[in-house]
Amino acid sequence: MWDAGRGTGDGGKVVRLRAIVRGIVQGVGFRYFVVHHAHRIGGITGYVRNLRDGSVEVVAEGERERLERLLTHLRQGPSGAVVEGVEVSWDQPTGEFPDFRIRW
Repeated sequence: MWDAGRGTGDGGKVVRLRAIVRGIVQGVGFRYFVVHHAHRIGGITGYVRNLRDGSVEVVAEGERERLERLLTHLRQGPSGAVVEGVEVSWDQPTGEFPDFRIRW
């Protein structure tokens, strides 16, 4: 059973992040960039996917501090991207994701 108060290592609370990244973020390797950083940070599950309006959606669960680190990377993006804005919302985790991956 998923415990929203359970951390993944240092006692931090597990939360859910939903971020919509706008700008020139499709066709520039953004999804692979996000997966790379989520795996590098560790302790993050969820997905990244392109949306029809040209934005990228990231849904991630993990300790808030880890997700804040991921959010820093989302605001920067890979070298070919131009991030114009990131809409962020926080919620309770569901524990539905086994890992972090690209969703098609």
